[in-house]
Amino acid sequence: MGKIRLYIDHGFAPGQPVPLDAAQAHYLGGVMRQPVGGEIAVFNGRDGEWAARLQSLGKRGGELGLIAPTAPQVDPPDVWLLFAPIKKTRTDFIVEKAAELGAARIQPVQTDHSNTERIARERLQAHAVEAAEQCGGTFVPPVGDLVALPRLLAGWDHARRILWADEALAGAPAAPVRMLQGLPRGPWAILIGPEGGWSEAERQRLGGLDFVQRISLGPRVLRADSAAVAALTLWQAVLGDWNPPRDK
Repeated sequence: MGKIRLYIDHGFAPGQPVPLDAAQAHYLGGVMRQPVGGEIAVFNGRDGEWAARLQSLGKRGGELGLIAPTAPQVDPPDVWLLFAPIKKTRTDFIVEKAAELGAARIQPVQTDHSNTERIARERLQAHAVEAAEQCGGTFVPPVGDLVALPRLLAGWDHARRILWADEALAGAPAAPVRMLQGLPRGPWAILIGPEGGWSEAERQRLGGLDFVQRISLGPRVLRADSAAVAALTLWQAVLGDWNPPRDK
């Protein structure tokens, strides 16, 4: 069995006791069969990974004792994923893969052709936590509340550029890798549209903003969940921490 990793939103310091809630205690004792005295790995999204010893377990919770740090905190590059929620399981997939691929924030966006008007934000946040636990990450991207696209753009910090994945460019001769290679590093957000595509009003609004860069994701039209993974992968490979500057 691999190392048990658990996200706990609590401050870390050597020897410090860390409380477990009922769900965490059940997971460790009832699901993973971890005995009192056993060691696990914990992280809080801020202080890296730590070794911890299970000191007590009960139906209402338990307690860990922190031993020592075992891995440094590694934060992702400053890229956000903005996406229109789709069917439940595919939205879950987008959140999980965004966390795995190193998104610094995950922001659901309501668009004209969105097929859902609400999200279960806490459930989506739990999926981001699970992805970090399972993939060895020490950072958990926050999942924002659903916000309408006009409201999002009205309050946008123009220093953060938006990479707009436009399905209308599918099949265009411009290669996405070469397009990205000509763009500056720095804070970015990737915008993925709904299954029904962008409305004409949205196209005009996005196309008129100087901080929005329109991009193709290649010769084929992708489903929304595939587009999110493809766009994050492209960005990481060209502008992100898969391709750090040579002087780093």
